[in-house]
Amino acid sequence: MEIPSIPLGQWIEGGLDWLTTEYSGVTRGISRVTQTGIDGLNDALFWLPPWALLLIIVGLCWWVSSHRLAIGAALGMALIWNLDLWDPMIETLTLVVIATLVAVVIALPVGIAAALSERLYRTIMPVLDFMQTMPAFVYLIPAIPFFGIGSVSAIFATVIFSMPPAIRFTTLGIRQVPKDLIEAADAYGATRRQKLLKVQLPLSLPTVMAGINQTIMLALSMVVIAAMIGADGLGSEVWRAIQRLRPGDGFEAGIAVVILAMLLDRVTQSLRKGRKS
Repeated sequence: MEIPSIPLGQWIEGGLDWLTTEYSGVTRGISRVTQTGIDGLNDALFWLPPWALLLIIVGLCWWVSSHRLAIGAALGMALIWNLDLWDPMIETLTLVVIATLVAVVIALPVGIAAALSERLYRTIMPVLDFMQTMPAFVYLIPAIPFFGIGSVSAIFATVIFSMPPAIRFTTLGIRQVPKDLIEAADAYGATRRQKLLKVQLPLSLPTVMAGINQTIMLALSMVVIAAMIGADGLGSEVWRAIQRLRPGDGFEAGIAVVILAMLLDRVTQSLRKGRKS
């Protein structure tokens, strides 16, 4: 006796076909706006000479952290420039910045709402578990019918992939605020909005920043993978090296990714601490 298989794949394909047909105007509008943002940020960063942008990055690292990070940033950026990977690095940085901004704008309100509503918290946690355990490559599949091949699809897949940590950490930070401080705010007659803005969010800020840090790291890993669907940047250099069997070129691009990831990680950690280390 054979048990008929559930046509789950056919249902998913049918749902994607319906969405792309019914909401093609919306996706085209999102695609145009996103592509405009990508082109604008790329043009602004490319307009700066490499040495000028390098100095800006070094100054930022010195300001938010220490001279040691600034020296490391100078050496790392100079190596990327020397390896002739400056332009791909800029394209990767653009994708990471835009994807992170979109993910954080969506994640923070959702995380706050989940922290304040027990029903929403119980509903959203299994969804986040599903999103974080789904293989990263799967997120590339729905991006293509919605937005086609290119950087916009990479942004879409990266936002979905990198958003869960920001939601989780925002919810966790707010829910871990000591109850006696909440009771003290209630005793002084604080409204729900005042408690959120003046007590819960300020106290949970280090945890929220840790979530944003994780979102940035996941975004960087995803935009590299998204080179498979036409995203520009260091990921495309790695993908091109794999296709042409050039391990040296692939390692050079990989080292550039590591340098960029370390800089972004150290800068966001310093911002989370709120002081120079």
